[in-house]
Amino acid sequence: MPDRTTPRSPQSPFRTAFAALSGTSIEWYDFYAFATAAAIVFDDVFFPADMPASLKTISAFATFAVGFLLRPLGGIVFGHIGDRVGRKKTLVITLLMMGIASFAIGLLPTYEQVGVLSPILLILLRLIQGLAIGGEWGGAVLIAVENAPKGKATFFGSFAQLGSSVGALLSTGMFSLMNLFGDAAFNNWGWRVPFLASSVLVVIGLVVRTKLEDSPVMDEIRAEQKKNEDGGAQGKKQGAVSKLPVAEVLRKDWKTVLVGVFALATATGGYYVVTSYLLSYGTDDQHLSESMLLNGLTLAAFLELLVTPFLALLGDRIGAHKVVVAGLAGVVLLSIPQFMVMDTGNVVLIYLSMLAMRFVMSALYGPMAAILADGFAPHVRYTGISLSYQVCNLVFAGFAPVTAVWLSSLAGGAYWPPATALMVVSVLGIWCTLRLRTYHRQRVAAGAAPAPAPEQVAVSA
Repeated sequence: MPDRTTPRSPQSPFRTAFAALSGTSIEWYDFYAFATAAAIVFDDVFFPADMPASLKTISAFATFAVGFLLRPLGGIVFGHIGDRVGRKKTLVITLLMMGIASFAIGLLPTYEQVGVLSPILLILLRLIQGLAIGGEWGGAVLIAVENAPKGKATFFGSFAQLGSSVGALLSTGMFSLMNLFGDAAFNNWGWRVPFLASSVLVVIGLVVRTKLEDSPVMDEIRAEQKKNEDGGAQGKKQGAVSKLPVAEVLRKDWKTVLVGVFALATATGGYYVVTSYLLSYGTDDQHLSESMLLNGLTLAAFLELLVTPFLALLGDRIGAHKVVVAGLAGVVLLSIPQFMVMDTGNVVLIYLSMLAMRFVMSALYGPMAAILADGFAPHVRYTGISLSYQVCNLVFAGFAPVTAVWLSSLAGGAYWPPATALMVVSVLGIWCTLRLRTYHRQRVAAGAAPAPAPEQVAVSA
């Protein structure tokens, strides 16, 4: 391991932000490709033809959900490596894992060819995806936030969040393109192309990330490790190194983790309700065109890509928490209208509702990285933010489409139960977002050694 105990020249924040963006874009592309395929094709490809349609839909979304089971474990494992060894190493490993699993999904045999082995293999590859993305997000946001200049942590941290928009844009765009070949071609081979094409994106991402310098925070952590190894009193006194970061986080910051989980619920689980479930509801219940809905989701993803950086800049100016609260309030107001317009079949209204919902949800994504980094000390930050984010994904995101389908089925296929649930979760998210800010202020007032506020992360880290 190279000696990083001496000062070095800081690398360009835009370079590290682009590295975070390139990797998360690829990994979210793979993830959303799975979500889209689960909504419109996996039920017919990987499950028996004589299975009831509703059960096949739930089973397809269940394969999507199982990937979330290993995300907290991925956050713990790669968070430990990231806090102890370095952010960069984890980002290369997770990218490789995600890319290989996605490519393999594109080669899987169908249920008609190999029977029950087909969904079993799909689930195994999905678990690998979940483990990889569990460690990806924390490293990507920190490599951007910890290299950001003073007062710009929210803005540069949003680049990692833009990976979600870029990934969704590429994924839905690719599926829209394949859908042009017709239903027969799409169900036969077209759905495989987006998964196979991810191999090209992975190569690009690896080239960018392998040339990246590690986060400057790791210089200080390695220096403290060296002091501890040499028996230095200063390093032991400061306690800036943790042998088991997850234990320290759960012991000292469990409230931050818990509140963070609920603060992120709409940004994670709510996203799948207004994308994957919306697509399933529109095609299965309202019999709307798949191409029309995919095109709408593609436009919405493009809007998200454009507005997220500006909303993050707004967060640097007025406060990241205020932007998130405003976004959550917007979700509450739009939850019912988002589904109500699907009943009309009016393309313009459907597209406008998709764009409006994605705009307010963009306010949740941009400031997310800086807000979570605000809550944890640098030497356990990777583990802390990964644990909050991935537990949230397990509890809320992984089962969001399945739960939405189930709630809707209880009401005879009506949209209002999932929409109401989204409203309730968003109201809870407002309260928890405000509590995160309160916890930070209480730690500062108590004289603890809190993580710096978002606008100070790059300096004090």
